[in-house]
Amino acid sequence: MKIVLVSRLDDPEALDYTASLARDLESLGHGVALEAGTARHLGREGIPFEEIAGDLVVVVGGDGSVLLTVHQMKKQVPVLGINWGEVGFLADLEPDEARAFFAGRKDNLQVEPRMRISLSVDGTWIGDALNEAVVVTDRPAKMLRFCVWVDGTSAERFRADGLLISTPTGSTAYAMSAGGPIVDPQIEGFLLVPLAPYMLSSRPHLISTRRNLEIALETEKPAHLVIDGQSTFELEREATITVKMSEDPALFVATGKPFFEKVNHKLRNL
Repeated sequence: MKIVLVSRLDDPEALDYTASLARDLESLGHGVALEAGTARHLGREGIPFEEIAGDLVVVVGGDGSVLLTVHQMKKQVPVLGINWGEVGFLADLEPDEARAFFAGRKDNLQVEPRMRISLSVDGTWIGDALNEAVVVTDRPAKMLRFCVWVDGTSAERFRADGLLISTPTGSTAYAMSAGGPIVDPQIEGFLLVPLAPYMLSSRPHLISTRRNLEIALETEKPAHLVIDGQSTFELEREATITVKMSEDPALFVATGKPFFEKVNHKLRNL
């Protein structure tokens, strides 16, 4: 296999581990390349995120490192995360499991697609999110007013500090912290979670991707849309956000660890 390695850059031990993993993979007969930032820290030549290609991308880091990699790749390549973070819901392997995993596999990795959401603002596409997009005011202690339109019908109006538009994959991230449910990643749906809503009746919604979903800002207050914590866009007053299922899902290597077993283990060890 041709494998590209990506490491978090703020941890010398993660970089040392990545260099060691590169040697291990080469000894197993795999072709190994390094992402440009990782390569620079290790004194080697590398390839930019936008030019990553091959059979597999291995990310040594936490969920933020995985999200950055997926966000920056021009073409989605199967990703395998090695957890070098706090929780690592997007990283299936622990550092001491990696060599045994690769030693038992030369090719034919099972790949699991994970839906992303495609976001447009006032008719202009701005990006895809694997975990979530969050709409927040840029003025602390000021609330925003939202209207949720489903298939052209006003489904709910509410005031809140913000709104999370999450994928099932992202249901174990910010959405879970905000009180949303854990959603099976095999479900295709949009999870809407209000942030600190004014009325307790404003509850999370899980909406089928087969429906037409729009979020209208009904406020004069300035706001921002943040995609996966990686990109931030300023929203015009009374902007309309159109949410669709992306035609370009993220691809993750299946390691054989059941999703709900993994969630249970990680939540009990926070």
